[in-house]
Amino acid sequence: MSKAAELAKAGETLTNQPSGRKNLVTNGAMQVAQRSVSETGLGAASGYFTLDRWRLASSNTAGRLTMTQTADGPSGFANCLKLDCTTADTSIAAAELLILNQRFEGQDLQQIKKGTSDAELITVSFYVKASAAFTFGVELIDDDNDRQITKLFATTTGWVRHELTFPADTTGAFNDDNALSLHINFWLHAGATYTGGTLETAFASKTNANRAAGIDSFYSSTDNNFFITGVQMEIGSQATNFEHRSFGEELALCQRYYQKWLSNTAADSVHSGGCISDTAFIGDYFLRTTMRTEPTLVSSGTFKVRLGGNDRALTSGPSINRATKDNVQIVSEIADNNEDGKPGFLKTDDNDGYLEFIAEL
Repeated sequence: MSKAAELAKAGETLTNQPSGRKNLVTNGAMQVAQRSVSETGLGAASGYFTLDRWRLASSNTAGRLTMTQTADGPSGFANCLKLDCTTADTSIAAAELLILNQRFEGQDLQQIKKGTSDAELITVSFYVKASAAFTFGVELIDDDNDRQITKLFATTTGWVRHELTFPADTTGAFNDDNALSLHINFWLHAGATYTGGTLETAFASKTNANRAAGIDSFYSSTDNNFFITGVQMEIGSQATNFEHRSFGEELALCQRYYQKWLSNTAADSVHSGGCISDTAFIGDYFLRTTMRTEPTLVSSGTFKVRLGGNDRALTSGPSINRATKDNVQIVSEIADNNEDGKPGFLKTDDNDGYLEFIAEL
């Protein structure tokens, strides 16, 4: 490429980059793992299990895997996400699938200008390696308009950066709200329902048979593993250098969707409050950052209410009495003992109690 062409291409890239953050992916360097750094026996159900914002979608397969945050990234990356096949599935039924994905709010995608004559190209880049040579797929799904496109990539046993540019789509705009509008799907295993057609390499109405045509199976052997990091989605035809963000920035972005309160000792206080009846203890818990929507609450471990120097066992809760995107009012029920009006605090009674506040897409 001539010097003039290089400069023109650089100018195109700079022009097409939005101001502020260029990487639309959160936790692309696999830094943040609030839930867990490793989980085994995955594959029976879909969900978020380890690294924040990275979801496993799994259906109808007997294959099982371990998902881990691993300190084995390429140069410039301390961490990666590792999938390790622990139970193979070589008899692939039609409806089987395994996808690693991230989901995006429509209001964070408006700069793509999708559905207009000015729609932008999208470039997805990432580092991968695997235990052997595989062909897998990267799919973009427009959830608002039921449109999709897929591109294939190949793995080797060493780290390789892949750069895939997706054409602009002038059909169907993303909704400007906090609901799900776009998925990035890494297809790792699929049955004929998703592989029986012809790979869709241009944006089109979603046809399941065309979504993963030509991919191999991660579940073909218990020797298989898959590593990924440095995932970036940006506007334009060029993959630029990965946008490294501080751990604090990345954590705050992740906490829009998920926050975890975790005890350090068996007596840690969750929140203060008071009894509004003989049995109901209520207090406010202020979230660390504004969440995408009012969160749901999941608790694990033993909790007690401390009142007047005495610990009271819970008969139910902790649970949410009311919630906003910024704070939740938590209610914990205790046995009737004339406690109305007494102040106190909610505390753990073991070393590993936790509360999860969830506002995932």
